[in-house]
Amino acid sequence: MTRYLITGASGMLGHDLVAALEGRDVVALSRAELDITDAAAVASAVAGIDVVFNCAAYTAVDAAETDEDTAHLVNAVGPATLAEATAATGAKLIQISTDYVFQGSATTPYPEDEPRDPLNAYGRTKAGGEEAVLGLNPAGGYVVRTAWLYGEHGANFPATMLRLGRDPERESVSVVDDQVGQPTWTADLARQLVLLADSDAPAGIYHGTNSGQGSWFDFAQATFQEAGLDPAKVKPTDSSQFVRPAPRPAYSVLGHDAWSRAGLEPMRDWRAALHAAATSGVFGE
Repeated sequence: MTRYLITGASGMLGHDLVAALEGRDVVALSRAELDITDAAAVASAVAGIDVVFNCAAYTAVDAAETDEDTAHLVNAVGPATLAEATAATGAKLIQISTDYVFQGSATTPYPEDEPRDPLNAYGRTKAGGEEAVLGLNPAGGYVVRTAWLYGEHGANFPATMLRLGRDPERESVSVVDDQVGQPTWTADLARQLVLLADSDAPAGIYHGTNSGQGSWFDFAQATFQEAGLDPAKVKPTDSSQFVRPAPRPAYSVLGHDAWSRAGLEPMRDWRAALHAAATSGVFGE
């Protein structure tokens, strides 16, 4: 029987991975329970494991601008430690990465083999993690880039939009329309990761986002529609109105050709996923 290890299991994606692997032999460890930069602890945790999903990450994008050393430790050194341990045992390592390894200046979906060119500190540290996994465990290292995640157990853009939209004191909600990407439901991503783990797909890079594309404005309007609220209450604005320490990619659409080459179906359209998430009660009342 295949044994699975989930690191960073207390996070949004980690929770949904545990659910997607229900009934299987799974060890789920939070960041507090396993420091992925501790080589001895990692070697012990990986012993007897067939597949490792690394969901542990430093995800404070803005904070990384002034704390890149800490972000590098978690996002690059940690994956390197896991890669060495899994290579030694012959286990698969599925590393969760990000669209932030690209500048975001493209106008067509980024293919999996596009050269990395991060535009902020967080992206640089995640790019380092990718390189470590692919370089140190070439036979069993998988990098799955994702973006614009939402889910029941963590930061939830749709829930935030609905809370603002239902506020009687607010006449409208302003959302940027000059950043384009792929809203991705963590439950869909979790199922896709399990599909990858259980397949004979070759090691390498895959893009784990729901299909299609839309702006944050589109995402907010679609969320209002799902909840029966007036989408006209969502007003478009641009990124200059929400200046942050770390620059964000303007275009974060990822291509999905690697799935087809591996004989696997890419993830469904983001609007279909959003409808399923809303129907399942992910966004609360």
